[in-house]
Amino acid sequence: MSLKKGLVIKTTGSWFNVKREDGLEINCKIKGNFRIKGIKSTNPLAVGDYVLFKILQTEKGPKGETIGLITEVLDRKNYIVRRSQNLSKLSQVIAANIDQALLIVTLEFPVTSTTFIDRYLASAEAYRIPVILIFNKMDLIRPGQLKKIEHLIKLYEGIGYTCLKTSAETQMGMPELKALMINKKSLFSGLSGVGKSTIINLLQPGLNLKTKEISELYKTGKHTTTYSEMHELDFGGYIIDTPGIKAFGMLDMEDWEISHYFREIFELSSECQYNNCAHTHEPGCAVKQAVRDGKIAESRYASYIGLLGKDEKYRPPY
Repeated sequence: MSLKKGLVIKTTGSWFNVKREDGLEINCKIKGNFRIKGIKSTNPLAVGDYVLFKILQTEKGPKGETIGLITEVLDRKNYIVRRSQNLSKLSQVIAANIDQALLIVTLEFPVTSTTFIDRYLASAEAYRIPVILIFNKMDLIRPGQLKKIEHLIKLYEGIGYTCLKTSAETQMGMPELKALMINKKSLFSGLSGVGKSTIINLLQPGLNLKTKEISELYKTGKHTTTYSEMHELDFGGYIIDTPGIKAFGMLDMEDWEISHYFREIFELSSECQYNNCAHTHEPGCAVKQAVRDGKIAESRYASYIGLLGKDEKYRPPY
């Protein structure tokens, strides 16, 4: 039986829903001891992976359907990971072969911190994935909070990230968001409760992804997505819906690498007195001077220091 090429569009434990090039979807399992070379992860395959598989002639699925056996995963152009919830030393690949990541953030209900945003952006930079920041639930923003939203947008647009204000309630920004997603594989990420599933339901009517109310006690979301899944869009492209991310971090990176993934820090590092400047304690550091001068946001520098893990508490370089 000849091998077929397909795209993994859904993963549920040991089963993988694979879409063939002719559009037919086949439920597949993987060959025993299947592992991706060079990646210590809890899952050998992720949505977005292109694979080779064969139809099993002598075996059927739970409902008597035809099933396939994945024998090989093709090279990934990129992928994004998070720490495994059960095995802290391993990673979990969330998705692969992504054209862009859409990070949904909210000022409240739940609160998305700049630390979380910066860790996500740095990780995406490391994995060569463009990010668009979506500031959602604008209908809940009080007049006094609008200035904070504008400050954050100015900060991140100044670094080079595209930002968009949206509201699933009023559909603010939805046409602009859809235009950014045409014919692309877009990864939706964010804390639980920021409105990922609600936005996806608006963009692609008929999916009916589950949504839940925000916890009033903790002002945080409840997990409604338990695994990653890729949904084809009527207007072209795919949405990758992911579980809410609570512990998103850099994996297997040396300290000297981290500054490379903070765009403004990397840009100024060539002006430091020392070539191997860590931007923490060294004299003649252009990065610390830029923080003092207000050219680099303190929140960004604090996030960088936090990722280095050098100081338990951030102190401005004054």
